[in-house]
Amino acid sequence: MLWIITCARSGMYGRADSAGEWASLSGRCHCFIYSVERIEPYCNILEPVWRRGGIVTSDLTLLEVLVKPFKAGDRLLQGIYPDLLDAEEIERVPLSPVLLEQAASLRAATGIKTPDAIHAACALARKAVLFISNDKALQCIPELPFAYLNN
Repeated sequence: MLWIITCARSGMYGRADSAGEWASLSGRCHCFIYSVERIEPYCNILEPVWRRGGIVTSDLTLLEVLVKPFKAGDRLLQGIYPDLLDAEEIERVPLSPVLLEQAASLRAATGIKTPDAIHAACALARKAVLFISNDKALQCIPELPFAYLNN
């Protein structure tokens, strides 16, 4: 069964089915920013992912998406992002010692940046079926089901 849920305030699409499969929106949180701030062409490319649902991300996403709104004093976006990430349609994975150790291992093995390692470890922990990013550096993790957003 397929359904669409619109998150309060943000207008984003959330979980669309109950298959139990998760897509990880990451790429240092650009996927959330592209969608919320309607940045083309990415917001249209990502819309089917929102409709499909099963979105998972790490708690680090909240920090990353709020930097620009705080710099700009954009109170609207400062409210939208926490609301979106608190929506029941999105699973936020907490930064646990186990997750951080896996991220450290990934970073040591591949040289990827710390935020990317955290997001990748989160996706692997939740057995994400798709990891969406615009950072090709993450292709170096063979067990990560990577989808390059710019393709």
